[in-house]
Amino acid sequence: MKKEKFNLLKQELENFQRLAKELIPPFGEIPKLNNIDIYGESIPLNGVVGGDHIIFVDFNQRFDLESRIKQAEKMGKEDIKEKLLRNQNRAGILIADVSGHSITDAYLTGRLHDAFLTGILYELDRYGEVTTRLFEMLNTRFYESSSLDKFITLIYGEISENGKFRFITAGHPPPLVFSNQYNNFVKLSKGRLLTFPPIGMFPSKADIDKKRHFSNIGYKQKYTVNELNLLGAGDIILLYTDGLSEHQNKNSDYFPNQLLEMLKITKHLSARDIFHQLKEDILQFAPQTDDICYIVIKKGQN
Repeated sequence: MKKEKFNLLKQELENFQRLAKELIPPFGEIPKLNNIDIYGESIPLNGVVGGDHIIFVDFNQRFDLESRIKQAEKMGKEDIKEKLLRNQNRAGILIADVSGHSITDAYLTGRLHDAFLTGILYELDRYGEVTTRLFEMLNTRFYESSSLDKFITLIYGEISENGKFRFITAGHPPPLVFSNQYNNFVKLSKGRLLTFPPIGMFPSKADIDKKRHFSNIGYKQKYTVNELNLLGAGDIILLYTDGLSEHQNKNSDYFPNQLLEMLKITKHLSARDIFHQLKEDILQFAPQTDDICYIVIKKGQN
């Protein structure tokens, strides 16, 4: 009987791993934009799946924007039409990090994955673009259903072909911007970077049902969008989780100095090659102690 229970548990775990691995975005989902090169992966600590997660949103690949634009035009919704048109030249990128790095932590990322992509459909049909309202609803839902010892940090940003990067961050490390011209990271003013608590930690002050979600620890303010216009030719934006920023060996931290040196060496390569050169260096620098996830966004020379 014990052996049968063990085999059943093993089968269930294998099934869970299979389902969780299907959420990992395939290479074909990486957005394709003119003059913007993008590549990123998650490197799970256990080698299978973990608490870090990426969602790529290539609006042109995922959605029939032309039909939506025609529908908005037919209905006389010029504002929605204009926003849908802008989506033809930009792409969304989400990185999420669930506290913990076990296989079962992928359960929360799976919930976020489906809720986020379902929400985007609603956003496009109603507003023509992704708005902060989607993240307000995600925060409310996870606050109501998640325990206090599990939370999700995330950053969601949209990169345009002209290099403009708009994003919101919830308890997540801010983007790193590497200047090709100056061979260094660009210092971003903290006053320009508004961040919010992790998803699900506090109820939203903007939630119309907040009276039903009384909180002794306070409420989260409405999300605000940050904007970077720093990308010049060959510049790089790096999005990452704390598995990278906290990576260290016995003698030193990898972040930011060793990372900077590697970007100086690899900056002429494609985003995919930069990613893999960094990955090799990161794993040689020290063994993993956490999931590591990062995305390289590089502006072309035009």
